[in-house]
Amino acid sequence: MTPEQYCQNKTAKSGSSFYYSFLFLPKTKRLAITALYAFCREVDDIADAEMDNNIKLVKLEWWRSEIESLFNGSANHLVTKALTSPIKNFNLEKKYFLEIIDGMEMDLEKVRFANFEELNLYCYRVAGVVGLLSANIFGYNDPKTLEYAKKLGLALQLTHIIRDVYEDSLRDRLYLPLDELENFGVTESQIFKRENSEAFHKLISFHAERAHQCYRDAFAALPIQDRYNQKTGTIMAAIYENTLNEMESDQLQVLKHKIVIPPFRKIIIALKTLFKEWWSYRKYKTA
Repeated sequence: MTPEQYCQNKTAKSGSSFYYSFLFLPKTKRLAITALYAFCREVDDIADAEMDNNIKLVKLEWWRSEIESLFNGSANHLVTKALTSPIKNFNLEKKYFLEIIDGMEMDLEKVRFANFEELNLYCYRVAGVVGLLSANIFGYNDPKTLEYAKKLGLALQLTHIIRDVYEDSLRDRLYLPLDELENFGVTESQIFKRENSEAFHKLISFHAERAHQCYRDAFAALPIQDRYNQKTGTIMAAIYENTLNEMESDQLQVLKHKIVIPPFRKIIIALKTLFKEWWSYRKYKTA
């Protein structure tokens, strides 16, 4: 199996919404973003695995050394071999790969965040820096696009957190800031017992609106001249915000089940967004 085939299989098997946004990229960029996503999946799978945390730390430390090897020109893993050309072609910085691993290590502790500032740091490490790396692959001219990429990463991760409250509770993970739980009169115990109270509904509604605002902030920061190049990110945003809308239509019953958009709808959303971005780009170029 070639490095590219391995990354393709890793990405496709994940069933992630990201996979559907990659389909519309030219080959060089598609291979690069697929390799980046495969790396994220490798380290995330370690954080989520059912094994002793000390073993997880050893595995993540191995990945740190493998990133060093990658940037020294001696990659060993199929994923890092697939990343060898992208890091040169798209100027991908080593520090961002290491920060992603830092984020995964945060998941090895008893996951609690005292406030949104702490949660924001976690989101930056596991999603914001992925946005920065992705923006380099997609291409940009205005540095303001990097601010968009960080903000979009936050929006996507907040949506992910809202969607996965139930699954995370089964792992004793709680990503909703503790001071906000207190402000809304919700306890950790109520969440872990999956008590769907009016107070919890107000809390999770507050988080949903925060996520929507992050999407608005992200797109407000995206320069018009770079918008078409960043269309893969806007497709991801459309799929994720559609998921958020679906959760709200379901009265945010996130303690009962997980809302999942079926693949055919993801493809439809992707195609609609792609056409919208193409049309906007066409009008921009002819203005």
